[in-house]
Amino acid sequence: MNGIPVLTILTVLPLIGAAIALVSGKHARGVAILTTGACLALSLWIWLQLPADGSIGLVEQANWAPTLGIQYHLGVDGLGALMLVLSAIVTLMSVDAAQRVHHQPGLYFGLVLGLESGLFGSFTALNFFHWFLFWELCLIPAFFLIKLWGGSRRGPAATQFFVYTMAGSVALLLAFLAVFLSTGSMDFEHLAFLGRTGELDRMVQEHLGPVTMWLAAGVLAGFAVKVPMMPFHTWLPAAYAEAPSPVTMLLTGAMSKMGVYGLLRIALPLFGHQIALMRTPLLVLAVATVVMGAWAAAAQKDLKRVLAYSSVNHLGYCLLGIFALAAPQAIGETGHLASQSAALNGVILQMFNHGVTAAALFWFIAILQQRTGGHRGIDDFGGLRKPAPVLAGLMGVALFSSLGLPGLNGFVGEFLIFRGVFSLAWIASAVSILGLLVTAAVILTVIQKVFTGPVPEHCAGFADLHTNERLALVPVIGLMLLIGILPQLIVNTVNPTVQYLLAHWRF
Repeated sequence: MNGIPVLTILTVLPLIGAAIALVSGKHARGVAILTTGACLALSLWIWLQLPADGSIGLVEQANWAPTLGIQYHLGVDGLGALMLVLSAIVTLMSVDAAQRVHHQPGLYFGLVLGLESGLFGSFTALNFFHWFLFWELCLIPAFFLIKLWGGSRRGPAATQFFVYTMAGSVALLLAFLAVFLSTGSMDFEHLAFLGRTGELDRMVQEHLGPVTMWLAAGVLAGFAVKVPMMPFHTWLPAAYAEAPSPVTMLLTGAMSKMGVYGLLRIALPLFGHQIALMRTPLLVLAVATVVMGAWAAAAQKDLKRVLAYSSVNHLGYCLLGIFALAAPQAIGETGHLASQSAALNGVILQMFNHGVTAAALFWFIAILQQRTGGHRGIDDFGGLRKPAPVLAGLMGVALFSSLGLPGLNGFVGEFLIFRGVFSLAWIASAVSILGLLVTAAVILTVIQKVFTGPVPEHCAGFADLHTNERLALVPVIGLMLLIGILPQLIVNTVNPTVQYLLAHWRF
C-alpha cells in the first residue's frame, strides 16, 4: 500500500460520521450533511486522479488472509470512480431531502451513512471476500430504513426486499466458493485474466466438472435481483413505495447500480464466454424489462409506483446494452468495436444519469407529500403550476430528463446505447423502442395530471419551493442540463476505461 490510502479514507469517513450522528440527537442531520459533503469532495478528487489509459488506479493492496485467497485490495477506474461520485451525490441529496425525520434521527442518519460506506466499499473492492462484505453491508441499513421509517406496509416490503436480495447473495457466494475451490483466488483482476485466457473454464472443469455455465448463471441471478431484471423485479415496487422517499432515492439512485456494476466488473470479465452463449435468452429478458417495465408504469396510479416501474424500464436499457456486447466479432465485420464502445459508454452514462434523475424525482414526490399531507396519487393533484411555478418548472425538467428529451442528461446515455445495440442486436433494439414510446406517454401523463387543470381543494394553499429547497435542487437540475449539453465531461474520462475493458474481455 503506497501513499495516502484515499479509498480507505473515503470508505471509513461515512462510518465515522455515522458514529457521531448516533449520539448527536437532533443535530444528526447536520452531521450527515457535513459528512456526505466531505465524501462528495473526496470522490470528485478521486475522479480527477484516474490513470489516462483507463486501467485501475489508486490501488491499495495488503495481505489479509493469503492462505484463503483474501487480500485487502482496492482500486478504481473510470467506471468505479463515476459510481463513487454518483453514490456521494445521491446520498447528499437523500440527507438533504430528509428534513422531517423526528423519530430517532440519530439512528436514521447513522444508517444512511452506513449505507453510503457500503456503497463506497462495493465500488472500490477488488477481492471477492472484501467486496462481499460491503455488498451485504448495504443490505442491512436499507432493510432497517424501510422497516422502521416506511409506510403502512413497510414490514412485508422490507422482508421481501431482504429475502430477494439475500437469495441473490447466496447465489453469488456459492458461485464464488466454487471459483475459489478451482483457482485458489478471489482477486477480481487475477480471475478476469483467467477468464480472458480460458483458464478459468479449464480449472473449474478440472476440479468440479462441466459446471462453469451454472456458475455464470448463479452470478447473473445474483446481480439480476439487485438491478432488477424481470422476472426478479417483484420486490422493487413494494420497497420503493413503502420506503420513505429519501430512502427510495438511495435505493433507485445508488443501490440499483450495484447490480449493473457487478455485471461489468465481475460477470463479463469472468464469464464473458458463457454469457455470450446465453446471449439470446438474456436479450429477451432485457427487452422484457424495458417494455414491460414501461407498460407496468403506465398502469399505476401511485406516483411512487409509477417511478418505481419507470426505474425498472430505464435500467433495462443498461441490461440491453450489456448483453448486446457479448457478441464475438464475425469475420469481415466492420464497426463491431465502435458499436460495443458506444453501447458500453451509453450503459455507464445511463447508470449515472438515471441515478441523479430518479433520485431527484423521488425528492420532488417527497415535497409533494409534505405539502399535501401524504397525497401521492397521480389523480390527487392538478394545476400546481399556478401556485408553485418554480416547483413545476424544476420537476418538469427532471421529468423530461427521465423521458429522454434531447439536451438533457437522460437522452445521451439512451442514444449511445441504441446507437451501439442496433448494430449488435437490431431486433432487440427495435422492439425496445416500444419502451421509449410508452415511457414518453407515462411521463407526459404525469405532467398533465400534476401540473395542469383545476387545482384540487386540498392543494389550494400549496406553497412553492422555499429558498433552501431551491438552493438544494437547482444544482441537481443544473447537472442534468450540463451533462445533456456537455456529455464529454464524463465520456472523456469513462471512454479510456471502456476501451480498456473491451480489450480485456473474452466473448
